[in-house]
Amino acid sequence: GKAKKTRKFAEVKRLLNPKDERLKVKNAQQEHLLKGKKGGEKKAPEDETKQVDVAPSGLFFSYNKQLGPPYHIILDTNFINFSIQNKLDPMKASMDCLYAKCTLYITDCVMGELEKLGTKYRVALRIAKDPRFERLPCTHKGIYADDCICERINQARCYIVATCDRDLKRRIRKVPGVPIMYITQRKYSIERMPEAFGAPRQ
Repeated sequence: GKAKKTRKFAEVKRLLNPKDERLKVKNAQQEHLLKGKKGGEKKAPEDETKQVDVAPSGLFFSYNKQLGPPYHIILDTNFINFSIQNKLDPMKASMDCLYAKCTLYITDCVMGELEKLGTKYRVALRIAKDPRFERLPCTHKGIYADDCICERINQARCYIVATCDRDLKRRIRKVPGVPIMYITQRKYSIERMPEAFGAPRQ
């Protein structure tokens, strides 16, 4: 025969809390629709324009064809400090890593950050003022280097970024075709550039 359904004692239908955010949004949408109906206005849905970044012509998937000797390397503030701690000359160590001629660049905001750090980092500042390093002038306000470096690599994908900053590395990894140079085992290594001599072996 038919199985009897036993009703659960004091079974209550599950309801949302009246203070729930989802209900507030729903009520606001309903009010907006009612106002539109009362006013008798029929607005056509506006076509939302999407901003799509143009893919750089030098990229073949994530492989960057624009990279080649002489390599252009942008140095970050902490990379200079860690180079001093590991007793590495940035020019020599980067050439040992890539086995090619390298041009090192220091932006105005990196220089500003080093100057702001005070006397403790005066050695790093002296190294940054080395005539072998080329200066990149900055046009933006402030001396926050991370935003400046990210903007530069988005404009031109011909740079390698030398940094030991985790947050900046995370931001650069989102941009395809930009290798990251970092310090490991008292020497420079490079990420996302498998053909380089100093790249970690798989």
